[in-house]
Amino acid sequence: MDIKELKRLIDVASGRTEADILLKGCRLLNVFTGEIYTTNIAISGKWVAGISENYSKAKIVKDCKSKFAIPGLIDSHIHIESTMLSPREFTRAVIPHGTTTVVIDPHEIANVCGIAGIEYMLEAGKALPLNFYVMAPSCVPATDLETSGAEIRSDDLVELLKDTNIHGLGELMNFPGVVFNVDDVIEKITAAHQRGVLIDGHAPGLNGLPLNAYICAGIYSDHECSSPEEALKKIRRGMNIFIREGSGARNLNELLKAITIENYSNFSFATDDRHPDDLKDNGHIDDILRRAVSLGLPPIWAVKMATVNAARNLGLKMRGAIAPGYFADIVLVEDLRNFEVCEVIINGKLVYSDGTIQCDLKEIDSSSVNHTINIGNFSQDLLKLEAVPDHKVNIIKVIEHQIVTEWMIDKPKVENELVVSDPERDIIKIAVIERHKATGNIGIGLIHGLSIKDGAIASSVAHDSHNIITAGTSDREMALAIEHLRSIGGGFTVVKGDTVLASCPLPIAGLMSEDSYEDVADRLEEVINASKEIGIKLSNPFMTLSFMALPVIPKLKITDRGLVDVERFKLIGLWTK
Repeated sequence: MDIKELKRLIDVASGRTEADILLKGCRLLNVFTGEIYTTNIAISGKWVAGISENYSKAKIVKDCKSKFAIPGLIDSHIHIESTMLSPREFTRAVIPHGTTTVVIDPHEIANVCGIAGIEYMLEAGKALPLNFYVMAPSCVPATDLETSGAEIRSDDLVELLKDTNIHGLGELMNFPGVVFNVDDVIEKITAAHQRGVLIDGHAPGLNGLPLNAYICAGIYSDHECSSPEEALKKIRRGMNIFIREGSGARNLNELLKAITIENYSNFSFATDDRHPDDLKDNGHIDDILRRAVSLGLPPIWAVKMATVNAARNLGLKMRGAIAPGYFADIVLVEDLRNFEVCEVIINGKLVYSDGTIQCDLKEIDSSSVNHTINIGNFSQDLLKLEAVPDHKVNIIKVIEHQIVTEWMIDKPKVENELVVSDPERDIIKIAVIERHKATGNIGIGLIHGLSIKDGAIASSVAHDSHNIITAGTSDREMALAIEHLRSIGGGFTVVKGDTVLASCPLPIAGLMSEDSYEDVADRLEEVINASKEIGIKLSNPFMTLSFMALPVIPKLKITDRGLVDVERFKLIGLWTK
């Protein structure tokens, strides 16, 4: 705020100058006191000038007709890449639901494109009305058990953290690296401390002395809690808990049990990963508010958790409340149960009203993060798997609605001395193809629980390194699915025989689309429906498939380097006695 803006703000606040916008006759939810009362809100430039019935004049006067005025909603932790939408389309999807601020970790695109991916997200955020707070990804790659598209080391982070548009250090998934003082990890943490920024946490199940050590590093938050007991242990040690309610992991029901009047200031909401169909059909943070209130959380607590708690816990200065000198991020809703959004103001500008977006949303050039499918001279023959006589195989066992897996051991089906898929026993081939550097790395294994009867699916979304992952009943169909992904620049596809049944192109880093969120949601529905034609019964097989390549979630996973015993954190062979 420069001198001219400050002087005008003070003049408006004191009543000497008319406001830019006056919200007249709204029922303000005061997040500082928990009161609800009828008043007027005067806005000057980007800021709230004052709250008083004495304000009566403005360039724009809006009769709020007793609608509730609440602060703009905040998502405490999200990967926009996991929405499969460009930042522009994500913004268009969430503004009508009252979201005004998001804290994003571009971890996914950084694993594909490195610094160029982070810069793309930074530039997109600057061009859009939504408040983007960008965290610098701390774990690229997440492990050395797979091949990522890039590596961001401590010296890279030192340079990144010099950018004042970087808000902090993103989720530190490598909690063993913290606890055991691994040099590169400690150097990243030290760089964040020297810049004086926050460090986001990621420590599922961490407890006891290791949890103390993790928090000693200055890690202030966690969004991985799945039980009230875990949340309380972390709050007792000073952590803030982001209750995650995404499209995959849903922790709201359980974590609400941990909330009391004494501790609810330590809780806020996050989606982490929310898919376009969820955004289209259910909403964003407003959806979490509805669910929380329906489960018995007091509406005022819920709103505070989605606004002022988040702002304070994340160090978002002058956001999260409607008060003099705060940024004018304001949402008008019909009631405090359904949270039906009527109007949205971000930084003093009306961006949504009467069911339509009221501002321009710019799409920035994504050429720097396109064309990321680089599999070299791939051929169907590379998917062959020679049998080992008198041996059994380690098999990944899917658990529906979970990203953890079980571990099976059984004999494979063998034809002409080659291992082949066995649909009758639901044991089919799965492969991960390195797609960043054309190394030729291919991890081949077997999986139970996908129930594919005849065909193949493939995806370029495969956490965290996002290599191509495919599963199917024949090498021919798997190869066709892989080649189709190459032709469309990444995404999802379903193949049966010689036919591509459906696909959802995601050409931005093989993770996101520039198409409308409605179209992306429709295409996602098409590929899921097509997967049913080849026998799959899972509600979202592509989400399930994407986590089969994540070597930090137990028990057995597969990367481009082979099978991973996650609990021992090591690569293992396919064959066993």
